[in-house]
Amino acid sequence: MPASKKGRTRNSDLKERSLREKCKGLILFGLGLKFISRIEAVVHGGYSRKRGQMMSFSPLNPLEGTSLIADPIYQYSLMTDRWEGSEGATERDLIDTVWLQRLRRIYQLQSARWVFPSAEHSRFQHSLGTMYVAGEFAQHLFPFLKGIFPNGIPSRFYIEELLRLGGLLHDVGHGPFCHFFDEHVLGKFGLTHEALSQKIILEKLGGMIRSIRRSPHGMLTDGEELDPNHVAFLIKKPAGHRAEGYPVWLQYLQQLFRGIFTVDNIDYVLRDSYMTGVAVGPIDWKRMLHYSLCHPEGLALDRRGASALNMFLNARLYLYTNVYYHRTTRSIDLQLVEIFPRTIERLFPYNPEENLDQYCDLTDWSLIEGVHGWLKSKDAEKRDLARKWEDLLARRLKWRSVYETILTIKDLEIGRAGFIDKEEVEHQIRTSLPRELRNIEFHVDMAHHDPRPLNPLHSEDSPLVIYDPVSKKVSREPLEELFKYIPAKVAICRVYGSQPQHNEILTRAATKTLGSSDFLGSYPTNV
Repeated sequence: MPASKKGRTRNSDLKERSLREKCKGLILFGLGLKFISRIEAVVHGGYSRKRGQMMSFSPLNPLEGTSLIADPIYQYSLMTDRWEGSEGATERDLIDTVWLQRLRRIYQLQSARWVFPSAEHSRFQHSLGTMYVAGEFAQHLFPFLKGIFPNGIPSRFYIEELLRLGGLLHDVGHGPFCHFFDEHVLGKFGLTHEALSQKIILEKLGGMIRSIRRSPHGMLTDGEELDPNHVAFLIKKPAGHRAEGYPVWLQYLQQLFRGIFTVDNIDYVLRDSYMTGVAVGPIDWKRMLHYSLCHPEGLALDRRGASALNMFLNARLYLYTNVYYHRTTRSIDLQLVEIFPRTIERLFPYNPEENLDQYCDLTDWSLIEGVHGWLKSKDAEKRDLARKWEDLLARRLKWRSVYETILTIKDLEIGRAGFIDKEEVEHQIRTSLPRELRNIEFHVDMAHHDPRPLNPLHSEDSPLVIYDPVSKKVSREPLEELFKYIPAKVAICRVYGSQPQHNEILTRAATKTLGSSDFLGSYPTNV
């Protein structure tokens, strides 16, 4: 046989042998994965009673039972998902309900999105982000919680999933235009969006919550069942003695949803600053997470994390003064006050608590589309409302800021407390106007914000305590030094005019009433 032919035969044999080895290797690899997944399913309690088969969900095999959520703030986060042979509900099932999907149609920023063009994000995105932050705190704090309650708390994965669901559902009760709806609609019924969130959790989502069997990192222990009442408790603590029936460990976790820093405000500070494009400075929430701990006296922050908390509070204050309470944002709100309550009376003349199914359809989108249809209505009031909404949506704004002053708790302490009453301010401004102009149209706006607790040493004002790693003791006294340069209360007082020809004289009258033009923090505006 020629040498060339022998060479081709030898190469062919080698290729065939290599292919057989590769096939054998792939078969062994597949069998190995199947064997390992079955062992892991046993170790982590992943047995399907429905089919009598082992489930492959485990922390070492995250492709089964979890999916990724892409997020511009956290890059990627996990959610539990369906997989073959699984039982019960998952976070995906909960997210896909009409109640969570409804939040896609409710904007995170009710009015500021007309001021900051890129701020088109929704409550849905914020809810997913809060779920992620809550899960991170759950994983970090569980060992501390276990140390305080060695035999009296559920499993690690129960705690993780409980906190994640609290974060996911904390805003599920929001109505269109969010906090504006709270103030001008829900308040008439003695309700808040938190109260509606609790009702939705208990009456609409309770069955699905009970059937969830795992967190992204592991299975609940046999016999454990998530309690919708615990989820609702996290969102809003019952008043008075009604909280006494809840486990003490749950009351510890509830501090993550109220107080100085929470899983909610961590996400909205990060997300709103990013989406508006407003640079608020560094927000080192991972440092706050790392130095957070549970102590017998409550939620604590290691002293080494205090600087990160200080930065966070200043960033949040900056957002309030420059985004949520931006002069044009508040101008839009003033225009909304004139039309929003009347619009809701026409669109939704019900108590939301008693009409949850109809409330589910009430969103920013449904409101704006519904009002648009009124332009051709035979009802004169509907046509008038529709035209005013058209003006607002086209940014034909009625009010312009002519004066602004920022009052802090220090100003109140030296006798300026009277200026917090806007009716009194308006009266004083009218008195300062020339007699012939005292009936001109203007509006005094007071935007209040509490950047930190008024009294850090009072436990109700500040449930957080500071842990000293040297003495191994906790105290609230370091909070006084930490908050030294952060005002306890801020009131942004603005005067808005609707007639440009009177703006200059209105500015002079406001300056005379609220302080000299060189008063620190006050300045005339005409924008």
